[in-house]
Amino acid sequence: MSDTKTKKILVVDDEPDVTDLLKYTLKSKGFDVEAINNPMSSIGFARTFLPDLIILDVMMPELNGIQICRMLRADPTLKKVPVIFLTAKAEENDRIQGLESGADDYVSKPFSTKELVLRVQSILRRTSEGKPVELKMLSAGDIAMDVVRHEVSLHGQPLVLTATEFKLLQLLMERRGRVQTREHLLINVWNYETEIETRTVDTHVRRLREKLGDQANWIETIRGVGYRMAEQRAVNV
Repeated sequence: MSDTKTKKILVVDDEPDVTDLLKYTLKSKGFDVEAINNPMSSIGFARTFLPDLIILDVMMPELNGIQICRMLRADPTLKKVPVIFLTAKAEENDRIQGLESGADDYVSKPFSTKELVLRVQSILRRTSEGKPVELKMLSAGDIAMDVVRHEVSLHGQPLVLTATEFKLLQLLMERRGRVQTREHLLINVWNYETEIETRTVDTHVRRLREKLGDQANWIETIRGVGYRMAEQRAVNV
């Protein structure tokens, strides 16, 4: 059964022209959209609005998007809300910094509204309940995943993951022992069917490994190909 609840989107950008354009575009696609131009008010507004997704400009005065994203990820109420960055920066390191701060995706300015809508729909589709799950519990070493409850534990303690990190870990655990190419991960985790930089995958895997701590080596890098969840845990030398 599909999720019929109207999805709520919060747009945070200090440029009114941008927020007006995005409000009009996203509302025309059936979303419930709110937009604010004052980054200092973004966290408080988000706590009240409780969006299903946040579109966040990176370059803003007083409080930039990366700082706001880190605050979102530290907030108990908002930590799992997907974030898409809008960035005028073209340098790879800037995009990576954005992803490492907890963002799920980014779109570079000037952007295509059609592309942005597709990115929004893609993220919301994979964060919805979607199709029934056959495997309810997955585990590898001291990593345990309850797919139905959308929960992960590490050494018996809850582990907070973003929606993208959860989906990435779930796919690797479900296909344990099988190599997943970067292109395959982009299609199945990000729902991208067009060519996109595979560095996005590497950034998310690195961030996921950091959260897994001493269990990180369950995720193996297959050089030049992609990643896999090991059959047996690798031993650090």
